[in-house]
Amino acid sequence: MFQDIIRTIGARYIVAFLNLLLIFINSKVLGREGMGIVGIIYASANIVSIFNSIFCGNTIVYFMNRYNLRYVFFPAYCWAFVGSSIVCMILYFFNLLPDGYAMSVFCLAVLISLVSANTMMLLGKDRVNVFNFTFIIQGVLLFLLLMVLYFVIDNKDVNGYLTGLFGAYISAFLFSTGWLIRFLRRKENNPVNKSYPKVLKEMIFYGLWGSIDNLAEGLTTRVNYFLIQHNGGFGQVGLLDAGTKISESVWHISNSVSYIEYNRVSRTTDPQAQKRVTLQLFKLTFCALILVMAFICSIPEWIFTDYLLTVEFTGIRPVIIGLSFGIIALGSNRIISHYFIGSGKIKYSAYCSLIGFILLVVSGIILIPIYGVLGAAVTSSIAYTGMLVFSIFIFKKQTGLSFIELVPTKADFILSRRKD
Repeated sequence: MFQDIIRTIGARYIVAFLNLLLIFINSKVLGREGMGIVGIIYASANIVSIFNSIFCGNTIVYFMNRYNLRYVFFPAYCWAFVGSSIVCMILYFFNLLPDGYAMSVFCLAVLISLVSANTMMLLGKDRVNVFNFTFIIQGVLLFLLLMVLYFVIDNKDVNGYLTGLFGAYISAFLFSTGWLIRFLRRKENNPVNKSYPKVLKEMIFYGLWGSIDNLAEGLTTRVNYFLIQHNGGFGQVGLLDAGTKISESVWHISNSVSYIEYNRVSRTTDPQAQKRVTLQLFKLTFCALILVMAFICSIPEWIFTDYLLTVEFTGIRPVIIGLSFGIIALGSNRIISHYFIGSGKIKYSAYCSLIGFILLVVSGIILIPIYGVLGAAVTSSIAYTGMLVFSIFIFKKQTGLSFIELVPTKADFILSRRKD
């Protein structure tokens, strides 16, 4: 388990480093407004893809450990198109899609959903290396394509960025599909004798809770983009987006751990084993997040404005500091939420995300008009911290946890290195 986690974190930080370079390059090429437009497009596509997670997200791994791969493959692929069409039409009706980029949002949402479905199926087959390599291909190609588009073809605008983004996602989709076809060609024995409609009904029920969870969390992490756009315009969104992406690079640790944890928890029905692996990984993740976030917060403002970004991004360090507590809280919360998801108690993870969304909206309405971008950052921290408090309370109630068990010990670090 420890080796899988290290490889997954390593793969994600290779991409994170390249994404960090892209933030600096995009700040100079696109400027604050261009980055704001890109941020809105990507946030819109992610909201659509979150809705698609009914069949394209964690539902896949959970049901692959119980049924044949074909039971999850066909609903996932069909829903990627159907779900994207439904949500994009709703967003278009309410005038929430960025002007001139409606089709880009739709196509990007479909691609994100298909790549997500493929990688979840590969993770369900315990192909962690292929899962990681798909992510690396996507990140490395995006960087390389944008370098060519910006500095060779001289396509230095939002459309140039979108061209590179689509190229990266299409490549990741083709690579992961090539691997997935190998498993689809194999004959598998269905471990449970259930008709397809009954399994589909189970998937819809589980997937709806999962979609509510993902949508609420996704809105919690991105609704402040729309609130700040309403109050300050695309330039303010660009500043928030840069600070958010730098801060959220820390989540590559918690995301990597949660994927492995979810796969382990969903493969066993022993409550004590599920509690043990969750608690151990929660403590290790919490410590790692604090260390990395403290380093990022210690970077002086002039490093960002004079070297990494431009003077347009003055004020980014307070944004990062305002986000820091929430970044640690939500990253740690993902470990507990994946315990709920993997053990079939997904409704608690959904409740947690809904609480975070409510906290974000209420605090955002109060703080953002007064404090602007800094208010948006603090708003996120309030929401994320509330989510962690709720999750710990429910986890304690479900498992009989004592608060002393949350304190990291030497044994946690020793056990994490076992090859189990």
